Amino acid sequence: MVEPPEIQRANRANIKLLPGFATVLTGIRRCGKSTLQAQLMRDFPGAFYCNFENPGLFGMDERDCPAFLAALDAVTPPSAAVFLDEVQEISGWQRLVRALLDRGRMTCVTGSNASLLGRELGAKLTGRHLSHRLQPFCYSEYLAFTGRTRGRDSLLAWLDDGGFPAYLRTRDATLLWELLRDVVQRDVVSRHNLREAAHVMNLALFLYAHTGQPVSFQSLAKNLAIPGATQVSAAVEFLRDAYLLLLVPKFSQSFKQRVVAPAKYYAIDNGLRRACSPQHAPDVGRRLENAVALELFRLGHAPAYAAEKDAWECDFVTAGGGAVTASGGMNSGAVVQVCLELNDGNFARETRGLLAAATLARTDHAFILTLDQRDTALADGRNIKVIPAWEWLG
Repeated sequence: MVEPPEIQRANRANIKLLPGFATVLTGIRRCGKSTLQAQLMRDFPGAFYCNFENPGLFGMDERDCPAFLAALDAVTPPSAAVFLDEVQEISGWQRLVRALLDRGRMTCVTGSNASLLGRELGAKLTGRHLSHRLQPFCYSEYLAFTGRTRGRDSLLAWLDDGGFPAYLRTRDATLLWELLRDVVQRDVVSRHNLREAAHVMNLALFLYAHTGQPVSFQSLAKNLAIPGATQVSAAVEFLRDAYLLLLVPKFSQSFKQRVVAPAKYYAIDNGLRRACSPQHAPDVGRRLENAVALELFRLGHAPAYAAEKDAWECDFVTAGGGAVTASGGMNSGAVVQVCLELNDGNFARETRGLLAAATLARTDHAFILTLDQRDTALADGRNIKVIPAWEWLG
């Protein structure tokens, strides 16, 4: 079930099956959930596996769960672990998982819809599940898969290729375009019974082409000729639920300001973004910023951006206290600016936004991530660490 080369995911050590708890692997389609699940199965000889995207199970719902459980008991011992793939394809799946847990079976499920999983897990499995979100290959996983070494050249390659295993095997960009269409159609349009599929696709493509730029629902509705901001808001939420988009809100001490201010959106994968929204001009800086956003989410942060209109902007703010670790990760409590190269022409602008955000967030930890620079900069009496992104990225 695992195609070579086989890569151990960076979060593999944190994923364990525990008695009485459902282990839930979530993430966009084709990011490697099934492969990770197959790797986990090796620790459980005689485990039972079922993929609910199998055409033979089309139409299955909660009324079929008793028959499913009876068949399961007939072919496996009571202690066998159960692995269920893409469980959102059957209605009432959470009742099936609850029944498996009540029978003492260790259970692992995968799914590709955040809202659906979260709503149903909360309804029937409150306090009885452990969720782990998977993304396409991060930088270190890309290096392991391709055999490249850490550095400027491999970083540029990853910013172009992205991290979907199927694309890295075939180098066929059609796979990425088909993936986007598949996710939009199956996980958004069909699942939510939407009439205007073209609006949803145009919205996804627009946001991919404008990653890292604050956008309002009103402006999106106007630019894309969508009937209203409410419809845009719902479609964006559906795209987030399908793991196509990551939302970064504006940082503010005011809850109202955080909710009202336009948010930024980032693509779940740079390769997917490149293949589906080709840019006429090089946009390596946007890709690098997108990569940093992905890494912050992968590390478990909920980053925000900080800005004052026509004055300054800082790409990312993380809450709490901490700094960049020696291994390249980032603890909470830092402000981060991303630029390809720090030079005399942009030093004042980049540091102005960084220091203003540091004051707003009440942190002394300020960093500038670049393509290939390492330094310590001094601005307004504060030390700012300049770090190559290829060294920081996990």
